[in-house]
Amino acid sequence: MSNGISRIGSILIFSLVLIAALTLYMGEAGAQNQGTTSPELKQVESKYVCMVTNQLYDKEQIPVAVNGKTYYGCCQMCEAKLKEDPSSRMATDPVSGKEVDKSTAVIGALPDGKVYYFENAEDLKAFANSQNQ
Repeated sequence: MSNGISRIGSILIFSLVLIAALTLYMGEAGAQNQGTTSPELKQVESKYVCMVTNQLYDKEQIPVAVNGKTYYGCCQMCEAKLKEDPSSRMATDPVSGKEVDKSTAVIGALPDGKVYYFENAEDLKAFANSQNQ
């Protein structure tokens, strides 16, 4: 009987040690991931941004001239939308709350490619600082 209790005790201790080790490992992995999830907004050139999907791309996008200004789209559908829909050419600066023309905006992108439009570089910097806190 005591041999059976001893075996159960050993299994119980082994299980607790395993649970403690996994908990420690998961805690360290979570702490490491926290450092990599803080978004870093960087200023980008407009020619690499689809201004309809508001995404950053590795290659230059299709230039779309409208009323003497140049916008960019990733495909023919985006090109058509930029030509036909004036609202697709505008965005709201997340810092000032003012409407900005995408052709003249300062553009910032997160590592995942999502872009934001700003009326000036100071607003981009303020937004980047607020994201890193």
